[in-house]
Amino acid sequence: MDLDRLTGVLLGTAIGDALGLPMEGMSARGVARTFPRIDRYFWLGRTGFVSDDTEQSALVAQSLKAHGNEVRAFRRALLGWFARLPWGIGLGTLRACLKIAVGVKKSGVCSAGNGAAMRAAIVGAYFCDDAEKRRSHSDAIATVTHLDPRAIDGARFVAEIAAQCVNDAVDVTEASKVLRDPRMIAAIDRAIDLARRSVSTTDAARELGNTGYVVCSVALATFCFLRFKSDPLEALAETIRAGGDTDSNAAIVGAWVGGLHGAAALPADLVERLHDGPFGPTHLRALAADLASSGPPKAKFSAFLALARNLALFPVALAHAVRVLFRRSV
Repeated sequence: MDLDRLTGVLLGTAIGDALGLPMEGMSARGVARTFPRIDRYFWLGRTGFVSDDTEQSALVAQSLKAHGNEVRAFRRALLGWFARLPWGIGLGTLRACLKIAVGVKKSGVCSAGNGAAMRAAIVGAYFCDDAEKRRSHSDAIATVTHLDPRAIDGARFVAEIAAQCVNDAVDVTEASKVLRDPRMIAAIDRAIDLARRSVSTTDAARELGNTGYVVCSVALATFCFLRFKSDPLEALAETIRAGGDTDSNAAIVGAWVGGLHGAAALPADLVERLHDGPFGPTHLRALAADLASSGPPKAKFSAFLALARNLALFPVALAHAVRVLFRRSV
């Protein structure tokens, strides 16, 4: 198993998440006006902070070492994560976490949000050589929070592209064969067509949508990946320029370009400027090393520090939400 590619998936997720976080919820026009250059972090100085996209991907990576008990391990990890008061959590995942907290075994909810898709790339990378396991594990982990067929399909597709990237054999049309929902199939076909015609990101976002609705999110990520995958930073910047759910959309694209090019090809300055606490670069590299190894897991993080960080950053997250609402109203 290629350690550099696995590390690339997790670090690419983190870079996309942290780069897109300050623009989340903004229109494409608002992003262009406020952030004419997207080549550094803006959320809190020049330091990059990740949100639920990266953290849930890390929890999935951690759970994959459970060897047959991945779903149970992920449920348990997700509950612990929820207890640490994460900010930016999606409504579908929030409802699922509440169900887990009160002991409901079937915790998934009928949501077509992109929460399952945004964390699925590492499943594809880990099972890059086993299509059956890749799809069954992607489905099982997706349904912990999301039961809508579109959400499950979105996670399947994200995992499939990640597997292709790690294997250096990208064929999005072939990957789309894992889809079952007609709305997802139509959206991906449209994204492929727009990319082939080299339309602008703005026009693609207008046609495909840029929200947290999984059909929009995965289709837009597919377009940006196909158009700009040769340059990781450009692929992320273009995804963010589309506006909308910028952190989740860029996290998906980041995972794909990280898997395709490897961690060594990701922008070194952006990797170095990621906050290196829980779910930071050191933790993510350790998780990738665990996945690449046949030995017992060694990656650890401090739950106390994660809680302290979340509490410390709550005012920043709140200020960001108010700022976005204000910009929408002007």
